[in-house]
Amino acid sequence: MPSITDIPGILVGHATDPVARTGVTVILTPQGAVAGVDVRGGAPGTRETDLLNPINSVQQVHAITLCGGSALGLAAVSGVVQWLHERGHGFDTGVARVPIVPAAVIFDLALGTPTWPDAAMGYAACVAAAPATPEGSVGAGTGATAGKILGMQAATKTGVGSWSETLADGTTLAALVVLNPFGDVWAEHGPIIAGARLPDGSFADTMRLLRDPALLPHFGTPADQVGNTTLVVVATDARLTKAEATKLAQMAHDGLARTIRPLHTPFDGDTVFCLATGQRPALPLVVLGSIAADVVARAVERAAQTT
Repeated sequence: MPSITDIPGILVGHATDPVARTGVTVILTPQGAVAGVDVRGGAPGTRETDLLNPINSVQQVHAITLCGGSALGLAAVSGVVQWLHERGHGFDTGVARVPIVPAAVIFDLALGTPTWPDAAMGYAACVAAAPATPEGSVGAGTGATAGKILGMQAATKTGVGSWSETLADGTTLAALVVLNPFGDVWAEHGPIIAGARLPDGSFADTMRLLRDPALLPHFGTPADQVGNTTLVVVATDARLTKAEATKLAQMAHDGLARTIRPLHTPFDGDTVFCLATGQRPALPLVVLGSIAADVVARAVERAAQTT
């Protein structure tokens, strides 16, 4: 099955707690990769995203970590850093090699027991990393759900999905998605495939409900502000600068807009990272970014249909 590990130099590892319904997914690039990020959700939980700004000095990252547990789950990144450091990977400061590991989280505390990933779980995800990408209710997708407008009891279980496409010149674009939106998930050219359900099991259609004036008083309460966020890592073997990687991450958000409705709400922390391993000459960004959005849309569909 096509996945993000179709790009040489990228490994994916999951650590899963099926009881607490949470976990960690690590995308390893131990030899380094140029990276960018674009954060559009209103409630993000991130680490080391500022250093991906093209004006800042660090040029490569050594992993991206995606975590459950909301901000508490960012503790898992310490385990990823430790694993990389033990193997000599990182930015050479002249004193020690310091692994650069940006990260982002989803809120999944409402699904299982209130437990969150820690450094040991981050380390375990690195140990499990391999040139394959298990999908479904694993890693950071263990507690992922879609369609929260009627509460968690009406949401649909989702998870991790991945996809890749190799272009005519041999360049590969790929994506990994942790799908945990407030909104519903739609097939790009079809019906709702994950989201809020009515008592009879049919999909409620969040956009239709948002047009119901009777529901308006319910929004803005603390209960409406938790349980969401979709995370994406887009990757390519093309040679990009940090600025180009950032632009590709921006364009890749279109794949979410085609498949998640509503998107980028005040209750979501939607974040797209981009990794560029630089093994091939770059195609024009209009090509890479446009196709990256297609790949993200396909990865979203995989994450919605794989539980």
